[in-house]
Amino acid sequence: MAAYLSMGEAHRRINDYLSRLSDAISDSDGAALASLLAVSSAPASTPLSDALAAFPDFARLASDRFPHLSDFLPQLLRAIHSHSTRRFSDAYSSFEKAASAFLQEFRNWETPWAMEAMHTVALEIRLLAEKADRELAMSGKNPDKLQAAGSFLMKVFGALAVKGPKRVGALYVTCQLFKIYFRLGTVNLCRSVIRSIETARNFDFEDFPVKDKVTYMYYTGRLEVFNENFLVADQKLTYALVHCNPQSESNLRKILKFLIPVKLSIGVLPSRALLEKYNLIEYADIVTSLTRGDLRLLKQALDTHEDQLLKSGVYLVLEKLELQVYRRLVKKIHIIQRQKEPAKAHQIKLDVLVKTLRWLGIQMDVDEVECIMACLIYKNLIKGYFAHKSKVLVLSKQDPFPKLNGKPI
Repeated sequence: MAAYLSMGEAHRRINDYLSRLSDAISDSDGAALASLLAVSSAPASTPLSDALAAFPDFARLASDRFPHLSDFLPQLLRAIHSHSTRRFSDAYSSFEKAASAFLQEFRNWETPWAMEAMHTVALEIRLLAEKADRELAMSGKNPDKLQAAGSFLMKVFGALAVKGPKRVGALYVTCQLFKIYFRLGTVNLCRSVIRSIETARNFDFEDFPVKDKVTYMYYTGRLEVFNENFLVADQKLTYALVHCNPQSESNLRKILKFLIPVKLSIGVLPSRALLEKYNLIEYADIVTSLTRGDLRLLKQALDTHEDQLLKSGVYLVLEKLELQVYRRLVKKIHIIQRQKEPAKAHQIKLDVLVKTLRWLGIQMDVDEVECIMACLIYKNLIKGYFAHKSKVLVLSKQDPFPKLNGKPI
């Protein structure tokens, strides 16, 4: 419980905050301004929040002292006060009004001195919207603040996506938009922003800060995973991995959570040590199933970690590894036959595959196995053809198992 605060002391604290904020703008001190705009990270009880609780007329005080900022400061104080009292929907609504006023001021400033503050505004609008939506959902109301935050951030992006020094801040806002779209499940909205970044002449990707480029490549790589464009996903996620801060293990783990399924899909298996280091052991049995050609183990691994993999959005990607497991199984049979009968190693009876699958607990008839082998040939996972009458898979004597297009992690 906060100690009693006199009106005079509350008045002094509010005035001190307003003066520091006004001075930061007058002095073009972007770092100081950014720290004063951080709302969601502040604890419930601070010298300013206690003062706002004790001095209800704080909005008029701000307007009277700084009339040229009367659209900005009162709403900012309301947002801080509402957040400290855990009224998150009110906090978001007030902060959005303050942010709109700040954006108007930002447009009028010729230099990008306030870029750090603008980024803080972009971050706060998303974080406050997430808190507000949780509050609204718990009270049975429509959680619409995150969607509104996305609309506001598009305005911020428009203010930055122009010729001139301010454009360097556009990628940070883009990444905040990605986080919103992924949270809302509206990833299709990412496309218009991506086109603006990757096709506009205003942007040179290498000019953006490294941390923003890593985040951008992480999210665009995830989009390529959803589209099953694995080679492009591999390039983007590998870029994110290589350029990520090596001290940030949590971020490295997030990247690897998607990069590993991509690598598996193009035939590259991660080491057990890598999986253990980043606590991604849910992939261990999947890797083993690919090594052994063990379809039963793959199914067990997918069943065991189904909820986790579905939540990550990689379950369907991993489920399609079945064809690689079949490919590995055919290759193992081919190796065994080459040792026993070198002259007939390239001829594999489908009945042998049926018996092997039954031994693994997978019940299939010859026609089903033939269909799977046809799919492997069609997708160029193996080279060969069918002798349909004799039910024999005839493998090419030259490179029957072509390499997949992978690069090691």
